[in-house]
Amino acid sequence: MTRTRRTAAVLAATTALLAAGATAPAAAQSETTATSCYGGAVSLTYRYSAAAVEFGTYTTTSRCSDINIKLSSSATGFLDACIVFVDHTSLCNHDNTYSTFGPQWATVATDVKDGTRFKLRVHAYDTDAQVVPFQLAF
Repeated sequence: MTRTRRTAAVLAATTALLAAGATAPAAAQSETTATSCYGGAVSLTYRYSAAAVEFGTYTTTSRCSDINIKLSSSATGFLDACIVFVDHTSLCNHDNTYSTFGPQWATVATDVKDGTRFKLRVHAYDTDAQVVPFQLAF
């Protein structure tokens, strides 16, 4: 088979799959979802405080199924954070405990229903966290 015929055969097969309603592989779909979720992230800055600092009230969207945080690559130090579901409690999720977060995207709360109102409660992991830019995706 010549190169032109092979290319035509591949194009025909691809067209047939698309017409039949074939979808992208799961990995590609989750990558697209993550891009969409993180693409709508809010940029915030934590400034050191002896007491916890709250950000929000925010409302979850269909863009993300989780509430995610990522510290800027320029950030020094780490942050401890938790989510407060304001219509239900004044305490943090996960039995009122904080988790430590750094420069990679990580989940602060999982499987949160769309339209849920929340605040992000943050405190410094240590005194290195004087001014910490970060993003919140929800």
